[in-house]
Amino acid sequence: MLLNARLGVCTRATDLEGFFANYGRCWVWVKIHFAYTASSACRRGVGPIAKRRNFPAIQEQGLAGAAHGGAYPTDPRERRLGIVMVAASAVLWSTAGLFVRLATLDTPTLVLWRSLFAALTLGGLAVARGGPGRMLAVGRSGWPGVLFVATSVVSSTAYVLSLRLTTVANVMTVYAALPFIATAIGFVWIGERVSARFLLAGAIASGGIVAMAGASSGLGDLAGIVAALIMTAGFALQLVAIKRFGRVDVMALNACAALTCVPLMLPFAGLFLPTPVQLLSCACYGALTTGFAYVLALEGGRLVSPGEVGFISMLDVVLGPLWVWLAFAERPGVAVIAGGAVVLGAVAWYLWTNPDQSTAA
Repeated sequence: MLLNARLGVCTRATDLEGFFANYGRCWVWVKIHFAYTASSACRRGVGPIAKRRNFPAIQEQGLAGAAHGGAYPTDPRERRLGIVMVAASAVLWSTAGLFVRLATLDTPTLVLWRSLFAALTLGGLAVARGGPGRMLAVGRSGWPGVLFVATSVVSSTAYVLSLRLTTVANVMTVYAALPFIATAIGFVWIGERVSARFLLAGAIASGGIVAMAGASSGLGDLAGIVAALIMTAGFALQLVAIKRFGRVDVMALNACAALTCVPLMLPFAGLFLPTPVQLLSCACYGALTTGFAYVLALEGGRLVSPGEVGFISMLDVVLGPLWVWLAFAERPGVAVIAGGAVVLGAVAWYLWTNPDQSTAA
């Protein structure tokens, strides 16, 4: 579920609140997450980019203006395929907590190995789709690229730390509030307007998180919730930065961010080779949860409407705690379930009642 993998760019949205209303929780990782579409001009086959017929990097820069005029395939088979692909990406994202539990490694060691596999996967996919020049072009992204990589390193590390310190249900409940945190940052940083509807939904979601934090079982549990908030705020900051500074190559930057984590974690990681099970868990976390989930969301998001992607992406919030409950009997308490229901309800109401939400499919 690594939300960095879900992050995209929307340069045509008139305000950030509308951006998140139309695209749900994004995602990323992210997510991050979360409608991954090409621009409406590319969809209609017009403009210099579309005419060159070679725009994978532009397509993968994420969220486009489908809600502002983009067309969606009318073939029911293509729509069904898109729904399956987006749902598959959400399922893969939801396994992050499971792989963290299976790895049984300390946080620096887990981040190191997960980042190594994620860098190899995302870097390989970026080169395969855009050539070596695509990775080399990251060096020309300027300080917005530096900001993206730095926040990605902090957020991805905080994500693993939160999963180590508290329950997966707690982490996913905090993460579900990403649209509200991102819109609040956009209001403070770039002056985006917010509506009374947003303030009400955000207040309800905040109440659910506070209720969950108030029921924490100790300082470690509370520290995990704080780490989850740092992770979510970091991903939200990336989304606002992308809107502020324009298009960036998210896949290549994610690969660079993952690669940056390796030397940073090396002094703190255990100097031993993990067991085969631990290595496999780290590989699945880095390659499947981060890499292939991103590609599935990217391709599938082009075939369905943003509203559908937003709701389908919420699957990982529900499935994440389910996997660790089935595998490790990690049962969330009543307060966590209630808080999660409040947050998810606020998100669902905010998306469902959005007057501008696109329903074309």
